[in-house]
Amino acid sequence: MSDAAAVIALLPVGIAGYAYIGYPLALRAAALLRAPVPVPPEPAEWPALTVTVPAYNAESSIRGVLQNILATDYPADRRQIVVISDASTDRTDSMVRELEDEGVELVRLPVRRGKTAAEGAAARVARGSIIVNVDAGVRLLPHSLRALVRAFGDPSVGVASGRDVTAADDSTVQNAESGYVGYEMWLRGLESRLGGIVGASGCFFGIRRELVDLSLPDALSRDFASALIARDHGYRSVSVPDAVCLVPQTRGLEAELERKARTMARGLETLFYFRRLMNPWRFGGFAFRLISHKLCRWLVSLSLPVAALAVLWWSAESETGRIVLAALLAGAAMGVAAMRWPRGRLAPRLMVIAGYLLASNVAGALAWSRFFTRQRTAVWQPTSRPA
Repeated sequence: MSDAAAVIALLPVGIAGYAYIGYPLALRAAALLRAPVPVPPEPAEWPALTVTVPAYNAESSIRGVLQNILATDYPADRRQIVVISDASTDRTDSMVRELEDEGVELVRLPVRRGKTAAEGAAARVARGSIIVNVDAGVRLLPHSLRALVRAFGDPSVGVASGRDVTAADDSTVQNAESGYVGYEMWLRGLESRLGGIVGASGCFFGIRRELVDLSLPDALSRDFASALIARDHGYRSVSVPDAVCLVPQTRGLEAELERKARTMARGLETLFYFRRLMNPWRFGGFAFRLISHKLCRWLVSLSLPVAALAVLWWSAESETGRIVLAALLAGAAMGVAAMRWPRGRLAPRLMVIAGYLLASNVAGALAWSRFFTRQRTAVWQPTSRPA
């Protein structure tokens, strides 16, 4: 009986081992057999571009991000900038109007509906053949728009995703968060080389205007859905290393927990909505990447409650089980301590890792709970990030 309990207890470890180690290694091996995809040259004439910035009560960041976009080196006469105010109640709208003379347009939604609806509203007024979505709290490097749009010089590309770089100032979370983001960007690079990524960066991504689905439910994630829609229409989605987007870290692990829970819950809804794309007989390698990169990661959280019960069962019958239980309890205690660690003070690396893992797993449990109870989250309070 203790052997069965041990197998069940180690199930999340096995799934995570495949999703985070086995799958990337398989991609890496396959990439060695395939030549790198050449970067398209700069076009003789840059395509008309619409940059959309969904915003809700973003008075602390909206001016900065708009000035940042205006300062990029994309030709101004080929660029439209649209801010979609999701029924903001602060000074967001008035601050956007102050930049109208510089070509910034404001679309105000009378009722708050969330980011996906705001991005859809922007697409209705877009004049560009390429639509680029930018979060209100990030910063782009001067060449990032050109680098992102250049990817569409390949006619097989329907979605291009920027490369997130965490701009961290809090030692409690910066190592874990920036390390994970860097790992994710590396993995997307491998996927791009082998056929395409399965989800774009929500902070900074571009899509051909004809692929924008205006009927997409508000509770789904448009960045994730865009890559799925592109594949459904025969296009690839790629990650663009030179299209750098600087993303401020969240304000502590508790804020990161809620952000992850919300993101994963919306991701689960999106994956279920497009579940037919996980059919390997029809979608081949894309289905394999979608299952491995998304579903398997999320199954780790789903298997944890059963694994926890198995650890208790195992510890009652085996000394090894008791050691495992003690190690897990010690890790959880360190994780709780990390989540309560004073902001700005240097935390031990092991504690930081334990806190990040605890936040991620609790977030996963919350996400699955919301998914099964059909708690859709189209509207939420944006994650608090430093300016």
